Amino acid sequence: MRQELFSMVKAILEKDVPEVKHIDLWNHNVEFIEQEDAWARPAVFVEFGTITWGPFNGKGRRGKGTVLIHLVTDWSEGEYETAFALCRKIHTELEGIDGDEFDSLSLIATDTNHNHEEILESIDTYAVRYLLAE
Repeated sequence: MRQELFSMVKAILEKDVPEVKHIDLWNHNVEFIEQEDAWARPAVFVEFGTITWGPFNGKGRRGKGTVLIHLVTDWSEGEYETAFALCRKIHTELEGIDGDEFDSLSLIATDTNHNHEEILESIDTYAVRYLLAE
């Protein structure tokens, strides 16, 4: 289910948000930006939060979790407007997407991390429901 969700997010962004130059899984990328190989920006990193599982109709499992979409852009005077507009465009494309093993992607929180000199990180948190068939 996580693979399906990541693949769908990546495909949607590559097709409908061509401004995004790099898409990958989150691995504390901005915390160690000086130590990593350079990646093109704007970049999107997908982070999977905890999934809480419960029984589903006697077969399989139903899960509730979160997915965080980290948008990392270059920081320069006035560029926050471009970053915020790009966040909005990404949200428009991702809100409500469904797959075979997940559904109801829905924005529940937004955070802005401006603790880095040369980048701005915008983090949108989405609630998601998963289905694990048996």
